[in-house]
Amino acid sequence: MTQRKIVHIDMDAFYASVEQRDDPRLRGKPVVVAWRGNRSVVCAASYEARRFGVRSAMAAVHAERLCPQAVFVPPDFVRYRRVSRQVREILERHTDLIEPLSLDEAYLDVSENKSGLPTATRVARAIRAQIREDLDLTASAGVAPNKFLAKIASDWRKPDGLFVIQPADIDAFLPPLPAGRLPGVGKVMEARLGELGVRTVGDLRALELAALQSRFGRHGARLYELARGIDLSPVVPNRPTQSISAEDTFASDVLLAETAPLIRRLAEKIWAASRREPRIARTVVLKLKTREFKILTRSCTPPLPPDSCAELTRIALALCDRVQLGPQQRYRLAGVGLSNFCETEDAPQAELFD
Repeated sequence: MTQRKIVHIDMDAFYASVEQRDDPRLRGKPVVVAWRGNRSVVCAASYEARRFGVRSAMAAVHAERLCPQAVFVPPDFVRYRRVSRQVREILERHTDLIEPLSLDEAYLDVSENKSGLPTATRVARAIRAQIREDLDLTASAGVAPNKFLAKIASDWRKPDGLFVIQPADIDAFLPPLPAGRLPGVGKVMEARLGELGVRTVGDLRALELAALQSRFGRHGARLYELARGIDLSPVVPNRPTQSISAEDTFASDVLLAETAPLIRRLAEKIWAASRREPRIARTVVLKLKTREFKILTRSCTPPLPPDSCAELTRIALALCDRVQLGPQQRYRLAGVGLSNFCETEDAPQAELFD
């Protein structure tokens, strides 16, 4: 099998950088892209704001406490989508095999490229230079033989960086990394791996395939491969987002009425993530897992798509009323999701981002 050459392009603090580019008064200042209000969450933060601990999906009021001098700018998604299309045009100069992940990042398969450059590294350099010259923005790039390594690499020297993981470097690069850097290893999975003494990718490599499969099922086989730098997933051009979701496990099992604070936090996180999508989600999904590990899902497709974090939160909380397992039933996990994505022009409320 021919070795793939994958590039992951990630625009640096995209929304905030566009605002700083278009308004010179914001340059060098801590910029937070968010609506003000108790329910608002941060859509993006400039690197000046990140130094104070401000991060995307954080509550705006918390961001303001961390960085009182921050300049809050309401998001302009029409403008961000326009700039995203300009970035896409630059990427298309080099390959047609482009898999966008959101408005500000994408995978490229440049095993064969249209620009005739001899290596993937040179392609990545050319793309970054063209983004800087044509759009006055910066992007970080990761180059590797597969998608998951390329994504790790693009984050290695942010902002405005380039990092290359050669096939021969994988066995030295991966083992020292925390296991949480692997795709699909969130806080819950990281804790479960910790029970096995796994803290790093190297620790994970020491476990046999059969042991991982016995403990984690099919995901165990995926972990076994990722720990060895194996990722055979191809770059799939123009794959539309099917759903966005987030879930978390309670520290101890709770009653249905006690799930509301977590549902609110998850709704804020999902709302922030959805703002990075070029399409609009129409369906809100609530997921609950009982103490007995029974999974319940409830969904609602309102006449108009949710147009704010507060509306998404209201719908998610209202879905709890459709869970009828008795007042003493306890739950170990809650999740919130958005699905049924459609193009902006197909949405019942066409002016949603105007």
